[in-house]
Amino acid sequence: MGDYKKYNVWELGHQITLLIYKLTSKFPKEEIYGLTSQMRGASYSIPSNIAEGCGRDSDQEFKRYLVIARGSATELEYFLFLVKDLGFISVEDFETQSDKVNKVKRSLSNLINKI
Repeated sequence: MGDYKKYNVWELGHQITLLIYKLTSKFPKEEIYGLTSQMRGASYSIPSNIAEGCGRDSDQEFKRYLVIARGSATELEYFLFLVKDLGFISVEDFETQSDKVNKVKRSLSNLINKI
């Protein structure tokens, strides 16, 4: 499969992860093992599954990891709705992050369809 860093979707997933870590650092401390941990895990699951898929032996395995990454993006999309509704992030932060998550989902779907 090759170098995961050549995929724009991996770079976008990495950027989302960095932003999610920054956003969640402001969450209430009682959420450290709850939403903070869940959102961080869902976000880094996107680029890490792309990377792991690149290290597999077949296109079919790569595709399977891309589907998992897309599922993690969908999970993160829900968490963004939840933390907005709980008042942990602003509507502006929600919209910015949701746009990025939707872009990564579309990019993953496009790549999945090409394989």
